[in-house]
Amino acid sequence: MKKYSKLAIAINVCIATSASSLLVNVNASAQTKESADPVERIAVTGSRIQRKDMETASPITVINAASIRAEGFTSVDELLQAQTSMAGAAVGSSTNNGADGVAQVDLRGMGSQRTLVLLNGRRIVNSGSGADSSVDLNSIPVAMIARVEILKDGASAVYGSDAIAGVVNIITKKDFDGFQLDVQAGATDKSDGENGEISGLYGFNTETGNYTLGGAYSRREGVVQSDREWTDPGNSSFIPTGSLGGKVQNDQGEWVARDTGYDYTQDSWYQTPNERFSIFANMTEELSNNLTITSDFLYTKRKSSQQLAPQPANVMLNVCNDPNITADESCISLDQSMLDGGIAADDTGRVNYRRRITDAGPRIYSQDTDTYRLSAGLAGSLDINTGMDWDVSYTYGNNKANTSVANSINSTNMKQSIYDNQDQWFSGDPLTSAIIDDISYTEKADGGNEQHVISAGLNGELFELDAGAVGFAIGTEYRYESGYYNPDAVIVAGDGTAAQQDPTDGSYNVISVFQEVSIPFSDKLIGEFALRYDDYSTFGSAATWKVGFTYEATDDLMLRTVAATGFRAPSVSELYGGNTGSYDYLTDPWGNAQDPQILVNYTSDENLKPEKSESYTAGLVYSPSAIDGMSLTLDWWSFKVTDAISRLDAQAGLNSCQSGDVAACETFNITPDGNLDNLTNPLTNVGYQNTSGIDFNLSYNFEAIGLDWKINNDTTYLLNFEQDDEDYTGTIDGNFGAYAKVRNNFSVQAGQEDWSLMYFNRYIGAMDDNYTDYDTNDQPYLATTTADSVLYHNISGTYHFSDAIDLNVGIKNFTDELPSSVTNGSAGGTVPEVYDTIGRQYYMGVSIKM
Repeated sequence: MKKYSKLAIAINVCIATSASSLLVNVNASAQTKESADPVERIAVTGSRIQRKDMETASPITVINAASIRAEGFTSVDELLQAQTSMAGAAVGSSTNNGADGVAQVDLRGMGSQRTLVLLNGRRIVNSGSGADSSVDLNSIPVAMIARVEILKDGASAVYGSDAIAGVVNIITKKDFDGFQLDVQAGATDKSDGENGEISGLYGFNTETGNYTLGGAYSRREGVVQSDREWTDPGNSSFIPTGSLGGKVQNDQGEWVARDTGYDYTQDSWYQTPNERFSIFANMTEELSNNLTITSDFLYTKRKSSQQLAPQPANVMLNVCNDPNITADESCISLDQSMLDGGIAADDTGRVNYRRRITDAGPRIYSQDTDTYRLSAGLAGSLDINTGMDWDVSYTYGNNKANTSVANSINSTNMKQSIYDNQDQWFSGDPLTSAIIDDISYTEKADGGNEQHVISAGLNGELFELDAGAVGFAIGTEYRYESGYYNPDAVIVAGDGTAAQQDPTDGSYNVISVFQEVSIPFSDKLIGEFALRYDDYSTFGSAATWKVGFTYEATDDLMLRTVAATGFRAPSVSELYGGNTGSYDYLTDPWGNAQDPQILVNYTSDENLKPEKSESYTAGLVYSPSAIDGMSLTLDWWSFKVTDAISRLDAQAGLNSCQSGDVAACETFNITPDGNLDNLTNPLTNVGYQNTSGIDFNLSYNFEAIGLDWKINNDTTYLLNFEQDDEDYTGTIDGNFGAYAKVRNNFSVQAGQEDWSLMYFNRYIGAMDDNYTDYDTNDQPYLATTTADSVLYHNISGTYHFSDAIDLNVGIKNFTDELPSSVTNGSAGGTVPEVYDTIGRQYYMGVSIKM
């Protein structure tokens, strides 16, 4: 008789709950089986070897559909960002400026491009507005998810590029029989931010297979920044009446220094509107006893929008009679009142004019994206040794997007209009409709991504050792990736008041071979070894490896460790993106800039090389036999990325240049006197990242006072996060996000057969908020304040009316906690990607099964 040890039971529980902020329903019991009985081999994220259990060296978090529904999550990015293993500032529903409606994951804060997202173990096409470097999680409806598996160590040796920080594998619902209708809706206690989803799932079995089909529709409404009382009013130097040379006219017609600003928070979102429609299908059909065909299909249409304050137009105007301006050039005349007010041409013969074009209306960004994915495969078995399994698959992905920006301003037309209508523009009065029609336009762009993947693999058992069988997997893969993005012609020509941008168009292909071996050195020690070779059409080849061990020290204790190398190939946009302007939140140490949003020219490089990485994890899984139902995991992790493809810290560059560092001035294209007109931040391979930390999880399931209890606590303690000579450990900033030293999730659930209640809290520790301040001599220096810690409380309940109807209700941010203030925040004086900016929310959902 072969019995599963207490350790094996604990591992199955722990891996299903480890480091998860949600309670996962896991059956911790194990059945005794005859050794001769066939045991189903399953696929585990992080390995291509089919296994009889989930005992691997890599830490894995599993979040199931029941937990997703209980917590009221309506998007994949929302449930992922609730995990303590996330950091940085992944874009999502709270990103109003620059994200084009996409949602991404940022595991360990290492960047979304360094986390590989899979669907049913296979790649998904990158998606967004075009030539994208990451998967848009909006393309995956929550309704189709059976579970989400998060692998939290490097997996390039198994999956190839992009898996430096880990892997998110989304497993869809399949093998479904019957019909299920789910409806969920929610809103804030301030009667805004409404969201809802309705989905249907239908499946049926045949004698030889299963067919499952589903559809989902979701809608999310926006929340305006100024609708939250705690929001600090904006104070932009771009005002509706305009300013000339930094001066404005007072009631007496005198030109004086501008002393008012524009509150842009009344036009900007904290939560962006989004509408999605998805259809998905899974099919499994046994063609014979050892031949099966499988396929899955997903289509998602996303319509999203963002809104920003009316266009801040910034132009340089020629001054008549200045020696630097020729007689045939258009120009403005400075009258005596302007001269008396100190308005004068600069050394190029020009003067700056700024105006918030409120007469045109707010900038409304819109995206209409279509994302398709079709994957099909054949799988079978060979009567070799104890049996070997083979599979061949093809996956196709396509993403197309049409984007627009209403009420954009053509700067070339605007300058000419000022020359032709100087009195009208400088009067401070509203602009006429004829002028608005002349200078405004709707910016339009289109883009897309395409992916083809063909793969084949073989796995099984090679031979028997005294301690068990040696498992293996080998395979090969061909992948083709392409992307393009075509900005509006006005933007390409540099005639817009928005930043200039070049088109992007490019492609690459890669051929890969890989192998894995699992060796039981003894009854207690198992080694896992992986090797992969990738040959790219762009930069050449890359080889990666992974070594892991599990050691069953006792029936209660398992030790595990993994060492791996990884790489990330440069994306299409990084290789072929050309020049792109970006208005970044920066502090000008010279004090010349009138606004914290400073134009930075982003450049790409066709000669970029792949990033390289090393990752290490070491930990334990412990299930004390004296306490039935308790288990804990403790893991130390470390990632080191070299040759990182990244942009340098522009703020650090500004500060260094101002301090006299000539090299920094040259790198960022800054003049020694602080002229930022050509401020440039290039993509390079000289960057690096070093980060490490500790993950701890405690799970305890027990019965008491007639109730079933589930307690889960998940902690991530960040030891360090360093990038490009800057230490971000325990700091927060609107540009790079948050790297709190401590993040903790705690949940307790109690219930009986028909009902359950759950309390869940999420803690984000205090962080240093570094910013530039000025002393009494108006000299800049680095100052530090504190972004306070925050503790969010959520409550939810589920009631099982019958086998056909389930009801769940909940409250998020029950105590209506306010976000912490961040000096250099990205919106509203905080960082919406990190903190809850919309406040208390109520939600309710109903599930009907037939």
